[in-house]
Amino acid sequence: MHLSGGKGRFMRRQLNRRRTDTLDYMQSMLGQLRNMAEAERCDMLAYLIEMAYVEVSDILRGDRPLRVQDQGNRAAEVTFEPTGKIKFQ
Repeated sequence: MHLSGGKGRFMRRQLNRRRTDTLDYMQSMLGQLRNMAEAERCDMLAYLIEMAYVEVSDILRGDRPLRVQDQGNRAAEVTFEPTGKIKFQ
């Protein structure tokens, strides 16, 4: 779809506004989830949620692109070898 002229600008603004609203909502939910994880003393979970919170903040400020440009899905190509027994406490 090619958007041009006044209608195209209006549509782009609408899409950008919707994206910003969605990201704002995600950031709010992540903040609440982080607080819940901290209250339950789930340090690693709180840390990972904090990283997602920071990522959303960076996207909203324009410091990060919305998508990571890569040559395909590299994660699918990665193989993991077990390092040994896992000890649970």
